[in-house]
Amino acid sequence: MSKVLITILLCGLVTWLIRVVPFALVKATTLPKWLLQFLSFVPVAILAAIFVESLLVYHQGQWPSVNTENLLASIPAIIAGVISKSLLVVVVVGIVAMALIRAFGLA
Repeated sequence: MSKVLITILLCGLVTWLIRVVPFALVKATTLPKWLLQFLSFVPVAILAAIFVESLLVYHQGQWPSVNTENLLASIPAIIAGVISKSLLVVVVVGIVAMALIRAFGLA
């Protein structure tokens, strides 16, 4: 077996363990209420970071600029999220909005 294949398999194992072990540990113990409350904000923080990062374009040595395509596609997605409160609806509306923006060259 080549070293590359062994490396890929070991990286896959480590990645899998990193994702599975925390769930097994949390399931076996009871977490304090303050920790559960703190962890409830993690998905919102991650989604906000990903959202803002996709709206900005990095320019070395300058302020970031706004990605107009992503900004325009995010408007109907945000409205759909506020109305439906469904992540699936947000994703579908965002994809359709981006497809329409690119198809008609709006940005």
